[in-house]
Amino acid sequence: MPVALQLYSLRTQMTDAEGFRGAIRAVGEMGYDGVQFASYGGLSAADLRSLLAGAGVRPAGTHTDMSVLEGDLDRELDYNGEIGNHWIFCPSTAPERRANLAGWRDVATSLNHIGERCRDRGFVFGYHNHAFELAPVPDAPDRTGLDVLLGETDPSLVVFEPDVYWIAKGGGDPVAMLRLHAGRIPIIHCKDMTHDDRRTYAPVGAGRLDWPSILDAADAGGVEWHCVEQDAGDSPMIDCVRTSITNLRSWGMGEKGR
Repeated sequence: MPVALQLYSLRTQMTDAEGFRGAIRAVGEMGYDGVQFASYGGLSAADLRSLLAGAGVRPAGTHTDMSVLEGDLDRELDYNGEIGNHWIFCPSTAPERRANLAGWRDVATSLNHIGERCRDRGFVFGYHNHAFELAPVPDAPDRTGLDVLLGETDPSLVVFEPDVYWIAKGGGDPVAMLRLHAGRIPIIHCKDMTHDDRRTYAPVGAGRLDWPSILDAADAGGVEWHCVEQDAGDSPMIDCVRTSITNLRSWGMGEKGR
């Protein structure tokens, strides 16, 4: 199964176009099979496609802000079609849109509309979680935000990109979540949790999460890509993401070097 890196992990190195290009080349040299975008480095689609080919990595999704998804979707899809990316993910939900059950339902309705437009143009659309989606909805405490988003969206229009760290951080069970939504998950976000009381970010395989069970559940559920992401770390981020791919490849993940 191929392994990608969410480029947000290296954002401090990508402050200009040259840093962006260098980061993608470094990711390919580490052994990653693909990259997932949080921005495009200011490059044209043609330039980015050429850069990916030269670095030996493939697109494995993009995280696009809700304001773009709701307000300028066609241009986003035009760009991603040109670079060869087929997965579009909403990375979060603004606090003011999740204050109550009506707000969560409104977001779910919008996700369905976005998903329908993506499907009609040949793209797969989905939602990426943090921990806040696992909290009870204030005026409907028997439900979580994630219950609403996944329960009130059409699985054929809105897939799920679970972040196993954030599921654990929010008090959930990543393995159970992967099993529950098997068949709806094309890509998972892989990050680990430190063993100490901080329960903060760690490279994959350097923390407390049960990776054999996570990877088994992902495989059984039809996951197509593992995508490493690390928001911060105790070591330089370039070293953290290198540790993650080294560990994943040692467990048989990834296509390079086989």
